[in-house]
Amino acid sequence: MSVVEQYARAHIVTDEDVDRLDGDAVPVVLRYDPESDPRAVRIDLPGPHEWTFERELLEQGLRAPAGSGEVRVWPCGRVQAVVEFHSEQGVSVVQFETKAIMRFLRRTYMATEPVGT
Repeated sequence: MSVVEQYARAHIVTDEDVDRLDGDAVPVVLRYDPESDPRAVRIDLPGPHEWTFERELLEQGLRAPAGSGEVRVWPCGRVQAVVEFHSEQGVSVVQFETKAIMRFLRRTYMATEPVGT
């Protein structure tokens, strides 16, 4: 099994340092390591912001609002999805193209399929 890492561009809306944001898409890293935890995915935002949560939550959130607590995911129209992160520092809302998340999820499942039987 191999690590899946995909770079994506996303729009980040946050309640901290709003004046710093210019509205342009920023690079985000989607990561899956089946050796570490085959059920979890990680999203690395610019700076020291890193979130690990259940892969199933990311998948469910593409179809309907999912999650509670620190991470929530929901579809936003036909071509976008939103991932919302809650921490002591505030809330960050990250908007992705749905196809980028779907491509990433597909790659994670391919990485965990047994090779030859």
